[in-house]
Amino acid sequence: MPTIRTSDEFDRIGQVGEGTYGSVYKAKDRLTSELVAMKKIRLTHEKEGFPITAIREIKLLRDMDHENVVKLKEVVSTKETTHNKGKGSIYIVFEFMDHDLMGLMDTAKMDFKVEQIKCFTKQLLAGLHYCHKRGIMHRDIKGSNLLINNAGILKLGDFGLSRSFNEKDIQYRYTNRVVTLWYRPPELLLGAVVYSEKIDMWGVGCIMAELLIQRPLFPGKNEKDQMEKVFAICGTPNETVWPGCSNLPYFNMVQGKEALPDRLQHHLSKHQGKVSTAASDLLCKLLHMDPTKRMSAGDALDHDWFWTDPMPCDPSCLPRYPSSHEFVTKKRRQEGKEMPGAQPGGQPDAKRHQPAHNNHSNSKGAPPAARPSEAGKGGDRHGGKGHAGHERAPANGSWRPR
Repeated sequence: MPTIRTSDEFDRIGQVGEGTYGSVYKAKDRLTSELVAMKKIRLTHEKEGFPITAIREIKLLRDMDHENVVKLKEVVSTKETTHNKGKGSIYIVFEFMDHDLMGLMDTAKMDFKVEQIKCFTKQLLAGLHYCHKRGIMHRDIKGSNLLINNAGILKLGDFGLSRSFNEKDIQYRYTNRVVTLWYRPPELLLGAVVYSEKIDMWGVGCIMAELLIQRPLFPGKNEKDQMEKVFAICGTPNETVWPGCSNLPYFNMVQGKEALPDRLQHHLSKHQGKVSTAASDLLCKLLHMDPTKRMSAGDALDHDWFWTDPMPCDPSCLPRYPSSHEFVTKKRRQEGKEMPGAQPGGQPDAKRHQPAHNNHSNSKGAPPAARPSEAGKGGDRHGGKGHAGHERAPANGSWRPR
């Protein structure tokens, strides 16, 4: 039986992420001189043993092999000492990725060409297609969980909130506490616990739109504001456009309010420089209010947008940037704001990075006080691969993702 290596066999270079269960470090393997990412899993305060999110991430990733999914290399531990009394740290070791999309967007100041955006989006869809075909939903699609190396390859990372699903058991109940606020689909905002891999596709639409219009599409301050921002652009849900939506737990928050029309296409038409007719059509299909009508990853890869000029560029043609991770660029921005004479500006530090805290508390049938985000399986027709991102903090430490 192979022995587990210890963390002493790696040289830490610097921190590239921060999470509930520990930190993510760039490191070098002393044995191979290879750069890796090490996600530290703290066990000191874990009452129930090894965190379920870490177990799930290891279990799912060890069986996946795809160009657009981050590669799990091994699990290592700290040496047992009299000080830690056997309660040291476990590290999940991944291939190192030079950037995450959130950090890269900050570094590049959101200025990507359409062919580059097509390249990123196509790889994201390829990774998700592979996951969904294998019966895994990611459940936390956002920029900081999309990892990119200097060869231009984008990979899905941070599978801590992912879980397997069974298409035959369509009434299975999952936790509602998934997906970071800005990328959370309407079914989750309305309290659904029965949902499918289509929650990931809403996130793809939000990411694609953000890259094209150079700003977040739905930057809500809290869950109530998030609902209002989504419905203001995509229309108020009703039984005509979304059969069954009136049965969702928080639909009463929609009732009695002015019924807003679907204005998504109109909203996108304001950005005709980058949002072509084909791009607008794809976004409308990814951001469909009714999840059963939302386009799948496989179908999206065959959409006309990827087959019209400008064609998606080859990943190797993407420009080179200094290593850019959200944790580092955000810290750099904060340090800049604290410097004398610093000018305000840059991308907002908002709920794209953090779990949302619920502000429905004064409403009848309101959701729980806070909820973090979470993450999912796919086919082999469309290529794709990814580095581990950040964990989200549980609202009170008591829940475990299901």
